[in-house]
Amino acid sequence: MKNTTETFRNAKTKQEKLVMLTAYDYSTAKIIDSCDINGILVGDSLGMVCLGYENTLSVTMEDMIHHTKAVVRGAKNTLVVADLPFMSYQTSIYDAVFNAGRLIKEGHATAIKLEGGALVCDRIKAIVDAQIPVMGHIGLTPQSVNAFGGFKIQGKSIDKAKQLIEDAKKIEEAGAFAITLEGIPEKLAKLITESINIPTIGIGAGKYCDGQILVYQDMLGMFDDLAPKFVKKYGDIGKNMREAFNSYAKEVRSSAFPDEAHSFKIDQNIIDELIK
Repeated sequence: MKNTTETFRNAKTKQEKLVMLTAYDYSTAKIIDSCDINGILVGDSLGMVCLGYENTLSVTMEDMIHHTKAVVRGAKNTLVVADLPFMSYQTSIYDAVFNAGRLIKEGHATAIKLEGGALVCDRIKAIVDAQIPVMGHIGLTPQSVNAFGGFKIQGKSIDKAKQLIEDAKKIEEAGAFAITLEGIPEKLAKLITESINIPTIGIGAGKYCDGQILVYQDMLGMFDDLAPKFVKKYGDIGKNMREAFNSYAKEVRSSAFPDEAHSFKIDQNIIDELIK
């Protein structure tokens, strides 16, 4: 059954956990789509795990559209949400709606995600009014890494905790269908989740969120530039890849590959004729 924004809304009512992963290409999206996963986020995290940037700030609209199109081709039943990158929506309501529209029209995403609380609610409302579903994102918002002074857990003081709860309520009022909670203490994330009627998707926000998301390279051991506490490894594909690549290199250098089973034949008479 195809997952939609209604799937997400209904899951909260039914108290069914939602499951999301990131993806940035067709092959990965196709594999995820064959599994019991509700949503794929084409995150601006692609700047770090795919493009090798230090953070997400250098990701462009063109990057997001390019990768979103590839993911959508592989995801037939999974809801595809695409990130609005840094400075694609902060500048004005017009820019926010225009760029959200590009991710839908050119990238073929079903929904968009943007970071921020009360300060971006006018953008969320305008995008929703343009008939584009929006997922919010509060807490440790990577596009604010310089303002935060690094990737730091958010909401640990009484004032900041209250602000996050208020942000979540305002994002819901603005029309978002879900909110990502990132880098928030578990008990605070529980209070936020209980204070709103739309689902919360946690990443580093504990078990009480309505769903969870991880960067797939993190949970498969493919990306080790950062090692967040909240990441659990469900496989070590990075190790398997290194072993396979080294085995391939060894066999090529020893002429063990390609062998007869991986080569094509031609009639020997033709070869004899060619070398006369």
